[in-house]
Amino acid sequence: MSNSDPNYYLKIGTAKDLDNPAERRLYRFFEMLPGGLSLSVLALAVIFSWKLPLAVAFFIIIYDIYWFFRSVYFSFHLRAGYERMKAYEETNWIKELEKVDMPRKNGLPAKSWEDIYHLVILPMYKEPLEVVRPCFEALKESDYPKDKMIVVFSCEESAREASRETARIISEEFKDCFFKFLVTWHPQGLPGEIPGHGSNDAWAGKTALKEIIDPLGIPYENVIVSSFDIDTCVFPKYFSCLSYHYLTSDKPTRTSFQPIPLYINNIWQTPIISRVFAFSSTFWHTMNQERPEKLITFSSHSMSFKALVEVGFKQPNVVSDDSRIFWQCFFHFDGNYRTEPLYYPVSMDANAAGTFLQTMKNIYRQQQRWAYGADEVPYFLFGFIKNKKIPLRKKMLFMWEVVEGYVSWATSAILIFFLGWLPLCLGGGEFTHTLVSYNLPQVTSFILTFSMMGLLVSVYFSLILLPPKPINLGRYKYLYFAMEWILLPMVMIFFTAFPALDAQIRLMLGKYMGFWVTPKSRKNQKSKA
Repeated sequence: MSNSDPNYYLKIGTAKDLDNPAERRLYRFFEMLPGGLSLSVLALAVIFSWKLPLAVAFFIIIYDIYWFFRSVYFSFHLRAGYERMKAYEETNWIKELEKVDMPRKNGLPAKSWEDIYHLVILPMYKEPLEVVRPCFEALKESDYPKDKMIVVFSCEESAREASRETARIISEEFKDCFFKFLVTWHPQGLPGEIPGHGSNDAWAGKTALKEIIDPLGIPYENVIVSSFDIDTCVFPKYFSCLSYHYLTSDKPTRTSFQPIPLYINNIWQTPIISRVFAFSSTFWHTMNQERPEKLITFSSHSMSFKALVEVGFKQPNVVSDDSRIFWQCFFHFDGNYRTEPLYYPVSMDANAAGTFLQTMKNIYRQQQRWAYGADEVPYFLFGFIKNKKIPLRKKMLFMWEVVEGYVSWATSAILIFFLGWLPLCLGGGEFTHTLVSYNLPQVTSFILTFSMMGLLVSVYFSLILLPPKPINLGRYKYLYFAMEWILLPMVMIFFTAFPALDAQIRLMLGKYMGFWVTPKSRKNQKSKA
């Protein structure tokens, strides 16, 4: 990749993309950083437990207390996020849109909220019809005028045989439900692409630009593009809520909008660990909504089509495309870009395969793919060096938040549940005869027990977020569901920390990952009203 283009650094996928040897080495160093830091933390925990067991014992107590207060802090954020989400669901956003004073909005040619179009991009691989159809049904049932909705159903050419019939059925059933409905086939083997969601999404966006938006002369500023997974089902007021926030945002074309993902579409059909994992992910993203200054796009999200065009659409050569588009815009607009929390839900599928073992494998691989978002660390660190216009304070805040987040992802659960035993196992006879050694297990157990009281908050919110229970499930299913949360420590270690560490080590060693599509299936079950 030649540096004759001043914005060449925005297109980097991996260190291999850089022609300059010095820059390539620097980028490789940044790629090694997340895994190197995580492994160093774990290695130092072992070494210090052996050489300085007394100091580690006091550190363990302080660290556990820190996580106790952090869990309390996050519990308040979770409650606040949930209450705001319910308030958003109860709001009549069409009426709120009618109150918007359009002349006050700078930079938008829209004279009325009804001038705002929604471009919805839905990439598909081999998902079956029972997964795909509910997504389109939810779009059809949304409260936003359908004559202002453009839907692009973007299938993969490499999976044409497997998805041809699904594409035909969906097209026949929904092609007349929206202003424009377009089926695209993303070509296989385009140069410089990693096959996956991001490259398919970029192809769909460019096709919509060429075949619909430009021919109709629709101003880019009047188009909001939503990039969804094919299992994403919008709640009825999503687009009216999104339109309101777009029109009332200070800088609508410099803002992404992040809804709350609820992994509940098939929650009653999933194995026990998958349910705990699904709600844990939902709660994490709900809590992050309460920290807008640190919010980065994830999975299904929306943004200005004008911004998407200006940055050249999503990078087709990365795995973590949903967060990468935020960083592309962040650097392209010299730090003048943000993600606004949209306290309104969209629902998606929890992980469910044909067997329990396969589901566990899929959960691990999905988490590994998410954790491979650590490849954003070298991207934004390199970008921080190249872009001198972004304030240093903003750079440092993001650097700490993102780097610390990925290191904690890979190490915190291991440290919390295992570090307390290391000084006892490695500290030697002199330490094991001390009063601190005797009391360490009791103290850490006491602190962690109080920390796990936060599970009650998780149980409560998971129960009230559940969709109606299928009629073929017993009356005690809710009780079983509540009791499943005792598996959270195992989920945190084996399905959070380990796959994150795995992904970071792969990146550190230059064993770059491709995009793995999470297999989806859904059984039809009747529910109680």
